[in-house]
Amino acid sequence: MNLGTTLAVYATICRETKRPFRFPGSEAQWNGLSDVTDARVLAKHLVWAATTEAAHNKAFNVVNGEYFRWKWLWKRLARWFGVEPVGFDGTVHPLEDQMAQDGPVWREIAVRYNLAEPDLSRLASPWHTDLDLGRPIEVMTDMSKSRKLGFTVYQQTEESFFNLFTQLRNDRLIP
Repeated sequence: MNLGTTLAVYATICRETKRPFRFPGSEAQWNGLSDVTDARVLAKHLVWAATTEAAHNKAFNVVNGEYFRWKWLWKRLARWFGVEPVGFDGTVHPLEDQMAQDGPVWREIAVRYNLAEPDLSRLASPWHTDLDLGRPIEVMTDMSKSRKLGFTVYQQTEESFFNLFTQLRNDRLIP
């Protein structure tokens, strides 16, 4: 379940089928502040918590360390894939619905580009992405507990997505 991988697969399908890259979520997510967690930040946090005495046996929030708005980021993600972005239009358009019939389309894309995974369901989790992007509230996770104890890792979210997309391309998971 990875929002970034799901969005990469969705954007690829949009590009290959000439469909618009339509924001699937809620108005609150489109206009409000949000945050995400890069797996690399999470991994560093886990190591830090395991090796920092003051962090032992404590629960922490872990995110990249910045807030963003999807209405700002969506256009940049679309540009990376060369697709036409469509923002929030007053209606939620769940990815689960948008991608429901895309298994055969993905298989064709995988064959055409010699991708490593032709099974769409093994790459994308649209229902999970719908949960994240469909929230009716802003998401601003507080990292102050970790910061006070010395965890200072930060990752710019736009770079998180672009780094992931590049890795997916290098691993032949997207063309």
